[in-house]
Amino acid sequence: MLEDLRALVEFAHAGSIAGAASRLFRTPSAITRQVQRLEAALGVELLDRSVKPPRLNSLGSRVLEQARDLLQRTEALRSLTSSDAEPRGLLRIGLSHALAEGTLIEPIQALTAKYPNVRLRLSSELTPELINRLLAGELDVAAVLLPEGKTAPAPLLTHVIASDRMEIVQGAAGTVDADWKTLGRAPWVLNPPGCFLRASLIDRMERAGFTPIIAAEIHNLHMQLAFVQSGYGLGLLPARFIARNLSIDPVKVLRPPSFDLRRSVAIVRVAQLGALGKAVEQLAQGFRLLFEATDPVKPVKAQRRGVPANRQAARSHK
Repeated sequence: MLEDLRALVEFAHAGSIAGAASRLFRTPSAITRQVQRLEAALGVELLDRSVKPPRLNSLGSRVLEQARDLLQRTEALRSLTSSDAEPRGLLRIGLSHALAEGTLIEPIQALTAKYPNVRLRLSSELTPELINRLLAGELDVAAVLLPEGKTAPAPLLTHVIASDRMEIVQGAAGTVDADWKTLGRAPWVLNPPGCFLRASLIDRMERAGFTPIIAAEIHNLHMQLAFVQSGYGLGLLPARFIARNLSIDPVKVLRPPSFDLRRSVAIVRVAQLGALGKAVEQLAQGFRLLFEATDPVKPVKAQRRGVPANRQAARSHK
């Protein structure tokens, strides 16, 4: 019926069957059959054939308005599903709690500047919750944290954009040595249970024969850093985050034997996004460039008792 409606619209625009045929690259008899087929489907006459050439009657004019609206909506729907079309519509983005920082506003603003017809809806949750919402069709894309070498479950698509090295840190006045026995006796400020980084650290310590003393369980990295700087306990923080959030009070990095814990920063998305796929690619590129810009140039050195992270970061950014 859509093609029959299109024939009616072109007939009204051209003012004749012959004109509509020319605009649609068809024969006049083909256009006549389409109009007749549309009339049969609707059960009414749309043309006044008592005059030459025929013209739309009053009912045909009202059908014409609806036909134009329907064809416009159909074109918008095709644009939404076509990967070649200009992105438009709602893009639902999830951000892992640990990544939801103010710096992410830059790639998000760049996305809306390039594609002004895209509306964004942002939400911040834990990575497992974001993955579940993607699988349920409640989100289109999410920036998440995954164990190194892992991907999101099918049919989701995973694009790793950065790798974060995790560091064990203490306050500037701390005197904890970088051996597992001493670390096992110290209080810790960690993410709540369910975090794979926390689980990996505890597993490594238990294999060394020690169990960490949990003094605080906090989701927010900035609050964890503040607790560590105050001397409340040891922390497990990303090297990138430490370098980006230096303050008056530095931290010391501790490197116990055979400790190398990393996490992947990944863009996870649903497979079918149509035209919005371009917007997701723009967002992923912006996030990747942001992480590259904030990546410490040199790894933070650590001795048995640690080195203030702010000194090393200052040298690495010269």
